[in-house]
Amino acid sequence: MPLEINDLVVRFPGQSLPTLDRIDLTIPDGSFSVLVGASGSGKSTLLHCLAGLIAPTAGTITDNGEPVVAPDPRRGMAFQRDVLFPWMSVADNIEFALRARGVPARLRRSRVPELLELVELATDVGRRRPDELSGGMRQRVSIARVLAGEPTVMLMDEPFAALDALTRLKMQDLLIDLWTRLHRTVVFVTHDIDEAIRLADTVSVLRDGRIADRITNPLGRPRPADALADQSGYSEIRKSLHHELGIDHAVPAHHL
Repeated sequence: MPLEINDLVVRFPGQSLPTLDRIDLTIPDGSFSVLVGASGSGKSTLLHCLAGLIAPTAGTITDNGEPVVAPDPRRGMAFQRDVLFPWMSVADNIEFALRARGVPARLRRSRVPELLELVELATDVGRRRPDELSGGMRQRVSIARVLAGEPTVMLMDEPFAALDALTRLKMQDLLIDLWTRLHRTVVFVTHDIDEAIRLADTVSVLRDGRIADRITNPLGRPRPADALADQSGYSEIRKSLHHELGIDHAVPAHHL
């Protein structure tokens, strides 16, 4: 069943205007939905509401027909910062999520290598600490820890924003592969228009706390990064997103 957001309002104390204002949105089961918008548009607040981390002032969110009122491992969340426990090994970080689900110790030990393999990390990485890893590797571990919770929904708040361009593309490839193989619902926040176009089934544009538009992505899959701009429909969706975001349309650098 879909994630359903109905007439959602979030107003923090002291605000004259709400951060989110009467949001209505349906996110189909198994879809890849992207939220874009300027800083302060409400996209991260909406994601935190979906995670159960922020209680709305009014309105409802339901997941599989059940009200979202608190965090739940079925809705796993990844952040821009990896939020790994620095004093734990990689394996212990992943095992922490398994322990929280009540997975027995014997099964936890066998599951950790499987999760590392799923995010394309070698088993021996499990012995290392987070500060010994690159930014991309740390985000892979973060995704493995999210997957340890067996989520049906993956909520991702600009998880690749701090990575260099090449690593960012590799992480996009990994996420697309996981989504294709595992059939999870993904809700992904980004400022990057090309990232949104490459990943999304639909792109919801937030402006001043409201959904300004919801655009269906016309591009087929797969969408290789080096040929994204050559696909039919790319220019049209890029122009639409630029228009909705109030950005003058610019020709991509690789078309100059």
